[in-house]
Amino acid sequence: MPIDVSYGTVADPASRTSHEVDVVVRGAVGQDNGVLLSLGEAKWDQVMGEGHLDRLRRVKALLSGRGVDITAVRLACYSGAGFTEGLRGAAAAGDVVLLDLRRLYEGD
Repeated sequence: MPIDVSYGTVADPASRTSHEVDVVVRGAVGQDNGVLLSLGEAKWDQVMGEGHLDRLRRVKALLSGRGVDITAVRLACYSGAGFTEGLRGAAAAGDVVLLDLRRLYEGD
């Protein structure tokens, strides 16, 4: 059950940069409060592709390397403009959750 939705920044020392994460969801799983449930990227006017998913995977790996429990993490892309076929394929494989305007506002 989600208990907190926010955003954040994760430093990437190897590439001397940082990654902004638009949607960070924490929740309660069993007796663990505050477990990381989802990391997401949101783009209003941009068709999202596999590069967005790769960046989320990198953030997930960075957090894992810091000892964050990522076992419950679902990666998610939110877009007002849609998704590439490659990203839709990744969603079909269960690698990412895609949320477009219809799904956000109609609940499908």
